[in-house]
Amino acid sequence: MAHKKGVGSSKNGRESESKRLGVKIFGGQAAIAGNIIVRQRGTVHNP
Repeated sequence: MAHKKGVGSSKNGRESESKRLGVKIFGGQAAIAGNIIVRQRGTVHNP
């Protein structure tokens, strides 16, 4: 006979942290050399 009840794992807690993708410098803003202009996954906008 089991002395403790079997406990299942939680079904929550899989939410990943937001990656903050997208355009970082918009029209009219000055970009200094080395600035990040767009953060993306893959090559959506070709360099």
